[in-house]
Amino acid sequence: MALPKKIEWLTFDVYGTLIDWEKGVWEAFEKEAKRDDFPVDKDQVITLFHEVSREVEGGSYELYAEVLRRTAVKMAERLEWPLEPSRSNFLPNSVERWPAFREANPQLRKFVKKFQTGLISNIDDKLLGQTRRHIPHDFELVVTAQQVRSYKPDPAHFKEFARRIGGKKGWVHVANSLHHDVEPCMKEKVPVVWVNRRGEELEPGRKKPDAEVKNLAEAWELLGG
Repeated sequence: MALPKKIEWLTFDVYGTLIDWEKGVWEAFEKEAKRDDFPVDKDQVITLFHEVSREVEGGSYELYAEVLRRTAVKMAERLEWPLEPSRSNFLPNSVERWPAFREANPQLRKFVKKFQTGLISNIDDKLLGQTRRHIPHDFELVVTAQQVRSYKPDPAHFKEFARRIGGKKGWVHVANSLHHDVEPCMKEKVPVVWVNRRGEELEPGRKKPDAEVKNLAEAWELLGG
């Protein structure tokens, strides 16, 4: 699909696109593990978080705070870190400290002036409320996992957003995750811009998104500049 000539709605994934969840998760694990003098490796923590959180999200729906608690416990087991499950709140409690990417707010200020904007996120409403202190902009619509009771890549988020705006015409989604956002958007025929922050390469034969940028500054040049 081509990007629409007239864009009316821009939606953003939050964690990985606007918020640096990798930095937030790593700092939370590093701080908690230091309490036990247990060494942890950043790359291993981030890789495990990707793997384990997907496994947990794939089960029956539960609030994202609980997903994070269960993810922390399972990750500790695989790291052979003897973390007491009662301490697993350290991970959901850290969400309020996960920072925005440096260019996120300057670019969002431009986007919200030109387009109607929304957030589409695998989060619960309470935790997103904490995060929005770091991205203090007026978004017209927000769809969370709590509202649709499922986690992306299930298409429920995108179907619900289309329902609320009365269709998909003039809508573009901006996101970092191929798994959670880009691929389901392509399946649902929602034009999508991939924010490829880490310079990932697509596997041979994998369908390309409608557009690819390195960060939100490039997204603005593409969509709004």
